[in-house]
Amino acid sequence: MAGHLYTAEVVWSLKGELDKGRYSRGHLWRFDGGIEVPASASPSVVPLPHSVAAAVDPEEAFVAAVSSCHMLTFIDIARREGVRVVAYEDRAEALMERIAPKRMAITKVTLRPALTLQADAAPDPALLEALHEKAHELCFIANSVKCDIAVEAAPVTVVAP
Repeated sequence: MAGHLYTAEVVWSLKGELDKGRYSRGHLWRFDGGIEVPASASPSVVPLPHSVAAAVDPEEAFVAAVSSCHMLTFIDIARREGVRVVAYEDRAEALMERIAPKRMAITKVTLRPALTLQADAAPDPALLEALHEKAHELCFIANSVKCDIAVEAAPVTVVAP
């Protein structure tokens, strides 16, 4: 099977004093399709004004990628099982910890999906748990990282068909 190639263009230019460490970490991510996303080091890693609080940082992008992949996989698996997901929200978080002297890593991602389903009644919670487990098992991004990823699903909202 041939693989899929994904690309991103990362563009930065010096603004400030490089030799003194007083330079902007603000940069730009460009993706196919033309979207551009302002990016920066996290203000918790590089203090303001050398980071950009309003920009996406790599750690936020990482947790968003894990969450997004899980969501897309879950919705498709649920659809195949006859579960109509009409809304999905997740307040995902990633925990970064020291793993060795001068080394940090994201050691855990927690997903908290909140579903709204179109149904006459809520499905068996065991079915939804199994669908989340299957989505986690098949998620491309989850399969690509070594930190723990936990799914703590919120209670389901059901709306009449």
